[in-house]
Amino acid sequence: MNQLPNQSSSYWTKFMQNQEELKFNKLQNDLETDVVIVGAGIVGILTAYQLVSKGVKVALVEASEVMNGTTGHTTAKITAQHGLIYDKLINSVGEEKAKLYYQANMDGLEFIHSLYKEEEIDCDYEEQEAILYAETEKFEKKIKSEFESYQKLGIPGKLVEHLPLPYPIKNAIIMPNQAQFHPVKYLGHILNLIIKKGGQVFEQSPVEAIEDDDKGPVQVKVKNGHTIYCNKVVIASHYPFYDMQGLYFSRLSPKRSYIVAAEIKEDLPDGMYISAEQPTRSIRHTKDGDKTLVLFGGESHKTGQSENPFKHYEALKDFAEKYYTVNDLPYRWSAQDLETLDYVPYIGPYSSMKDHIFVATGFGKWGMSNGAVAALILSDLVRGKENPYFDLFTPTRSETHIQSAGKFIKENINVAKELIKGKLADKDISPDELKPDEGSIVTFNGKRAGAYRDHTGNVCVVDTTCTHMGCEVKWNNGERSWDCPCHGSRFAPNGEVIEGPAVKPLERLN
Repeated sequence: MNQLPNQSSSYWTKFMQNQEELKFNKLQNDLETDVVIVGAGIVGILTAYQLVSKGVKVALVEASEVMNGTTGHTTAKITAQHGLIYDKLINSVGEEKAKLYYQANMDGLEFIHSLYKEEEIDCDYEEQEAILYAETEKFEKKIKSEFESYQKLGIPGKLVEHLPLPYPIKNAIIMPNQAQFHPVKYLGHILNLIIKKGGQVFEQSPVEAIEDDDKGPVQVKVKNGHTIYCNKVVIASHYPFYDMQGLYFSRLSPKRSYIVAAEIKEDLPDGMYISAEQPTRSIRHTKDGDKTLVLFGGESHKTGQSENPFKHYEALKDFAEKYYTVNDLPYRWSAQDLETLDYVPYIGPYSSMKDHIFVATGFGKWGMSNGAVAALILSDLVRGKENPYFDLFTPTRSETHIQSAGKFIKENINVAKELIKGKLADKDISPDELKPDEGSIVTFNGKRAGAYRDHTGNVCVVDTTCTHMGCEVKWNNGERSWDCPCHGSRFAPNGEVIEGPAVKPLERLN
């Protein structure tokens, strides 16, 4: 019987271990530059590359390590097939913008591909078909409806009734000429190009605030006390930590999803597969030296709203072992994604009042193609150029369509429910009762708290009130983190911020 790894660890980020040229210093002094980009994932790195290639002075600032967020924990499919998206988009934004969404994502794919070819990047890039399939009659109808949307919009694809999978399907849509790659190898190469072109990259430099009085330069305040003075800012930090006028916390839904990497006896056929049903099942392969790894993904849920996150890994393991002969399970990892009200990412000016501060967020699990699109749009806007996709993606667009309005109400009712529920939930156990490698809500000095006992017996006790907007965090036993069920902030066992929108740590109580 195969065991899941004890620690969550991404196959992609393993590549960073011996790459000294991809380790960067902290910001150690005040700095002046043209543009500050906050966040060194796919959006930040590709935007920085585009700008430095045009002679713009750029500082790329990362709170932890480069590519250690969602970019390093993705399935790394580069595709315009985003589940049952086009039928939804026709209903929410109309046919014209639905077609633009497809064209934009194909532009993103082509941007990634052209750089790969020009720079001869060793990144396991492979052209693949993207395949969306249904296993039930209910979703068979939805696949047919989605295919009709493809035909309306002129999207290449074919409807089939059989796939080379070890279980029956009802039907499937195949989108040709899509791709997969190793995102960390690819973006690591781009980071080296940024440095060669005069860009600056800083790690372990979390930004705490942006001060902007519309008179002098924008001041980007880093946690260690240093300031970067600039003309324009790009917020590519996944969740926009700077959230005053944009109210992004009320417009984004944070979700977690999971991947188990397996070595299997069988040969997996080419193609990138994903089910239309929930819980999703995503399947793709990648090379690991002379071995082939199969990435089984899915099990999405709202952040902080699973009572036992580790069970999602177990479900993927069970799925893999049900249909394949699994020889080993060397990796497991999870990722956080953000979904917008109308399923279209927010890319553009931060708000109508802040047209020199830009943002990219809400890629809804499809960050490789959308992230590349964001880099193309943002690099145009920063340089004062028009972009054909501006109106589709701008964060200042109207979202008054009945579907978007209904989703807004539903999401914010959910937040209110979690806020109240968290305040009422207590556990009458003390930190002393925790086993090694166990975290839980506890009673500490007569009050609710969160505690984790590590393998050596040391206990961290923290205040469980999220520093973003006051919801109560929950223990995530799959990642050893405290997760907020309201807006998706995540914290390490000692309270340090892992994932925004929170910028301040949980209060340490011991």
